[in-house]
Amino acid sequence: MEINTTHSPYARLKTLPLKNVSVSGGFWSGRQAINHEISLKHAFRKLEDSGNFNNVRLAAGSGVGEYRRPVFMDSDIYKWLEAVSYELVNRPDPELEAMADKAIDLLAAAQQADGYLNSYYQVVEPEKKWQELAMGHELYCAGHLFEAAVAHHRATGKTTLLDIACRFADHIDATFGPGKRDAVPGHPVVELALVELFRESGEQRYLELAGFFVDQRGQGKMIGRTPFGTDYHQDRVPVREAQIVEGHAVRQLYLLAGVADIYLETGDAALLEAAKRLWQDVTAHKLYLTAGLGARHLGESFGAAYELPNDTAYAETCATIANMMWNWRLLAITGDARHADMIERSLYNGFLSGISLDGQRYFYVNPLSSPGGIERPEWYGCACCPPNVMRQIALLGHYVATTSAAGLQIHQYIASEIAADLGGNPVKVRLETAYPWEGQIKLIVEETGDAPWEIALRIPAWCEEASIQIGDHLSDVSANAGGYVRFKRTWQPGEAVQLNLRLTPRLIQPHPRVDATRGSLAITYGPLVYCFEGVDLPAGVNLSDVRIHSTAPLEAIWREDMLGKIVEIKAHGAVEDLSAWEDILYRALSLVTPSYQDLELTAVPYYAWANRGPGTMRVWLPCGGQGMDRR
Repeated sequence: MEINTTHSPYARLKTLPLKNVSVSGGFWSGRQAINHEISLKHAFRKLEDSGNFNNVRLAAGSGVGEYRRPVFMDSDIYKWLEAVSYELVNRPDPELEAMADKAIDLLAAAQQADGYLNSYYQVVEPEKKWQELAMGHELYCAGHLFEAAVAHHRATGKTTLLDIACRFADHIDATFGPGKRDAVPGHPVVELALVELFRESGEQRYLELAGFFVDQRGQGKMIGRTPFGTDYHQDRVPVREAQIVEGHAVRQLYLLAGVADIYLETGDAALLEAAKRLWQDVTAHKLYLTAGLGARHLGESFGAAYELPNDTAYAETCATIANMMWNWRLLAITGDARHADMIERSLYNGFLSGISLDGQRYFYVNPLSSPGGIERPEWYGCACCPPNVMRQIALLGHYVATTSAAGLQIHQYIASEIAADLGGNPVKVRLETAYPWEGQIKLIVEETGDAPWEIALRIPAWCEEASIQIGDHLSDVSANAGGYVRFKRTWQPGEAVQLNLRLTPRLIQPHPRVDATRGSLAITYGPLVYCFEGVDLPAGVNLSDVRIHSTAPLEAIWREDMLGKIVEIKAHGAVEDLSAWEDILYRALSLVTPSYQDLELTAVPYYAWANRGPGTMRVWLPCGGQGMDRR
């Protein structure tokens, strides 16, 4: 969600309102257009067909038929409303606004006099309100309502949804807290949402309630039945004592985003130290190359260190989104470019793979290899991911830039127009680029005052060669990879900064302890992770039999006619002849000498896989190594 750190006392960087950054051209503008014209309206129909809206009508007394499960169906409406709100900032649309107003009127009719709003517990089990917090998702749904309400208020100026949210938040505050009921939300998200509701409304009680929910964890206060252990719910140890990420990946990451939000407002050093420890555990032990998170289908959970299977990877789309939310807050706290690098890797890979190129089909899980037969469905019974993808695409401009006392920081190279106020000095800049296909980024100063201010540009950690040109002066800034290069001066309108990042295909090797990828290589190109699909192989060649040569050159080729315009990568490898293994599963090493046939390989961006049918796919290919027989 959009966060406002303008008045957060412990924010090193101040976020810009979404309205201050408009995406214009380049890689992402087309995806925002599809989101606006197709995905959001497709979702409105699906929310009707799937029963989400009728559930709320039942709570309001106007619905027909039976309640449709799961219990958290309301949350899909809220995420869709949040996405629509962001899109109304990007591009006003009377049709979308009318859809949103219709949904909000329905929520207002369903809300109880005491402020309570949850269609399941109003219709199906009213006697169990606040009795099943472990798996009942009441506070989870409330959190998504609060996020939507803040977004809608900022987008439209209307208070209709914000009033509903505040009445519900007041009800929750009257129910839980010191001297009231102790509780642990089984699915975090209400924590970060309460902090943003505090930022929007100024109501201190909401911030304190968020802190209360975080502090209850690890105290044995989970209410209600659950088929899982306390680690699944991040309730095994208190947050400040946690050493590893564990349990349900989305829950863990939403919780950590809320923890970062609370630090931004309170400066609780123990919370920040815990966040840093857990970030290190994620990045050193539990992160897929695609920025996917969550190794196990059981419990949708993290695995042990280095447990990163490819074909059974869970890597839920929502987990990648939650990781971006967490890293955005950590970036605001620390100013450390590694968090912007993480957001970039997530955006172009584990997140973007969650939606088809036509904007109407979605992945819930994102494996790194497939034996075939996998396609993106149009919707899910548990449809948390589709509207989550929609709100993230609509919110892209929010991640581009921040400000500080020094000036303007550019974090993501998305073609856009940026307006900011630097201590009373209003500035406007335009960012032009064909990134990630090309490495040239041009930042043009369009408006500026007379005072000097700083431009900071991120040099991605993956970049081995980078230069910046201002006027006739060219500087090598390769040493700044993984950080920012900064220029402070009195800028003139029309002045430009040209950043050049060398984009070349690279072979990537995994940590030796990752069993699933030992002896294998993957290909990246700038921020993009690539994969191999069976559709690009000659007839009769099985992708499982293919090896990649580690010493042969890689070639990047622009393709206007493929997968919505991409850079494809040509590599060299070989296919093993397995004819001697027919009907044999194991045999002595000395009995068979491997034989290989040379093969040209085509790699495409991972985000685009399964858009040409449900064929086979692999991110990692075994390395042929020395001694491969090329005949």
